Amino acid sequence: MALAAVLLGFFTIMVDAMIVNVALPSIGRGFGSGMTGLQWVVDGYTLAFAAFLLSAGAISDRIGARQAFAIGLGLFVLASAVCGAAPNLVVLVGARLVQGAGAAMVVPASLALLRETFPDPAERARAIALWGVSGSVGAAAGPVAGGLLTVIDWRMIFFVNLPVGAVALMLLRRAPSSPRQEVPFDWTGQVAAVAAMGALTYAVIEAGAEGFGTARVLVAFTVAALAALAYLVAQARGRHPMTPLPLLRSRTMSLSAAVGFALNVGFYGMIFLLGLYLQQVHGLSALATGVGFLPMTVLTSFMGPVAARLATRFGARIPVIIGQCLMAAGLLAMVTVPAGAPVWLSVVLMVPVGAGGAMAVTALVALLLENVPAERAGVASGVLNAARQLGGALAVAVFGALVADRTRFVSGLHTSLLIAAAVVAASVVATVLLRPAQRTT
Repeated sequence: MALAAVLLGFFTIMVDAMIVNVALPSIGRGFGSGMTGLQWVVDGYTLAFAAFLLSAGAISDRIGARQAFAIGLGLFVLASAVCGAAPNLVVLVGARLVQGAGAAMVVPASLALLRETFPDPAERARAIALWGVSGSVGAAAGPVAGGLLTVIDWRMIFFVNLPVGAVALMLLRRAPSSPRQEVPFDWTGQVAAVAAMGALTYAVIEAGAEGFGTARVLVAFTVAALAALAYLVAQARGRHPMTPLPLLRSRTMSLSAAVGFALNVGFYGMIFLLGLYLQQVHGLSALATGVGFLPMTVLTSFMGPVAARLATRFGARIPVIIGQCLMAAGLLAMVTVPAGAPVWLSVVLMVPVGAGGAMAVTALVALLLENVPAERAGVASGVLNAARQLGGALAVAVFGALVADRTRFVSGLHTSLLIAAAVVAASVVATVLLRPAQRTT
């Protein structure tokens, strides 16, 4: 029952990270919102997810894994109800922030709960493998589910979380309470991280709408820089830093975070752009757009086992490089697609982007965990996932500004895809040239 609850809960929050993209045009029409508002519908969730992942592991240890999972999933479900019933865009974005915070608590708690439930290493390994598959399938299925549900009403993409979350919480009741630990909480670091990520994303989104020279944009960039500095000081001098500086300075961690950031720039950026492109330029319905993501979704679901086999035979670094190359090649190929090209060409070119990303992420996690001490594994995973989510948030912020002008949408699309390809290509070079340091401390 605990395993079923964890898989269902994790699947749901990963679906929600992607399900909204196909529904964005419908949400925009419903609220009369422009591109800036739609960017926040996506980034509200992603930002909160990224920022609170850094300390969610400590919260899980402090209150117990089962309790943290229940609170996080309950918060997520309640926020989903508010999203579905939102009377305006402000309420929707606010509820998306709460959704992201709840989802951030679920991720480390789910892994800790599996560790408690399966003390046998072999059984635990199989359970964690299923956990990874459920997340990958959920993220890949999000656009398809979004297209199907938007046919009924865009609000259904949020209301569907209610029965699924309720079932997961009912299953969780069969699991025993988890032990609590006296784990200190880094309040200064957490507040600084939220302020830095939020201010940076706000600055980029508003810069796209109003220009980089406006007062509010300059103030936001200044706040982001000061908050980032405060975060680093808190990690260097704090008694209980949530991300110790030796870990942040290590080549293994910095390389993994950079690669994870780049992969989500490519994947989240492509999903965001193609969801708009297929509807606004080609005039496809939300359902047809969701179906267009189906080939990528199907193949992506099989990339985890492929990456695992390659990592076993050649080492985890090889599938990371192969996956990045596939993603970069797919993004570059999309740049060459003219506006009048048939839809099926864009659908085909999504496949290497999604498949390459799934392969690289699966191997990247293995590569990181191979090269950090066991006692730092949870913190390292939190930093990696936070970097990935931040990459997705900034991709939506930057690319949304480039395609905001409907008359220049295609040129903005191509520029965005070229930027994404360049970011991923840079991470390929870094992965090839910089080998992870063995067993960083």
